[in-house]
Amino acid sequence: MTRNLTLPRASDMAVSQTAFRNALLDPRQAVPDGLTNPDGTHALKRFAVYRNNVAHGLSEAMLTGFPVLAKLVGDDFFREMAKVYLRLHPPASPLMMHYGAALPGFLESFPGTLHLRYLPDVARLELALRRAYHAADATPIDPATLTRLDQQALMGARLRMAPACEVLTTKWPAKAIWDFNMKGGPQPSGGGEEILISRVGFDPVAEVLPRGGARFVASLLKGRSFGTALGLATADAPDFDLAATLGTLIATHAITGLDTTG
Repeated sequence: MTRNLTLPRASDMAVSQTAFRNALLDPRQAVPDGLTNPDGTHALKRFAVYRNNVAHGLSEAMLTGFPVLAKLVGDDFFREMAKVYLRLHPPASPLMMHYGAALPGFLESFPGTLHLRYLPDVARLELALRRAYHAADATPIDPATLTRLDQQALMGARLRMAPACEVLTTKWPAKAIWDFNMKGGPQPSGGGEEILISRVGFDPVAEVLPRGGARFVASLLKGRSFGTALGLATADAPDFDLAATLGTLIATHAITGLDTTG
């Protein structure tokens, strides 16, 4: 088995590690020189098994991390695509929760998916949901804390946002596509969406915001005051629905506190 592979001596490790990694991720490359079986013969078969196991494990991790993408293109196609992705974007961290971060950009140029132009946005949404799942815990604000502020204090306040909170602006109805495939939602239609991603308890959530909502939340995430964020949102969308946006932020536990200027 793979534990019986024998690596070269320590003085050759700088070269052999690079060769080992490159050959491990690309089946077109030869088994590195100096990699032997216990009897001293070249470890061709053992390395092939190890290489296949690594590729299979990473493909399955991708399949688990992008369930809607896999459903949209089919499991078999997704696994083959994941092998191509692996050669171009090998893991940069031993934490598999981060693997696949470059997939949206990969999908924008991968020949087999160019006709499915909504896939990169769906990938961005699935990555954001995964980040929300692994984000640090935070206690949501008591909504009464906001209602007790007068208008001047509220406009000057800076809201503290949950680590799981982020916003995503898409060209395609990624949330509707996700809901259709994961929750049996209605047939996706329309164009882009402004999406809030957060977490309620242990469950990541995504909600579509009113027009201007992404600018509002993104400004809050950057530490801008409530009033500044509101001004930027209404500049983008004069009919910006502040009440609906705040309701979504509270319902998704996106706000954890506030700092006032007074």
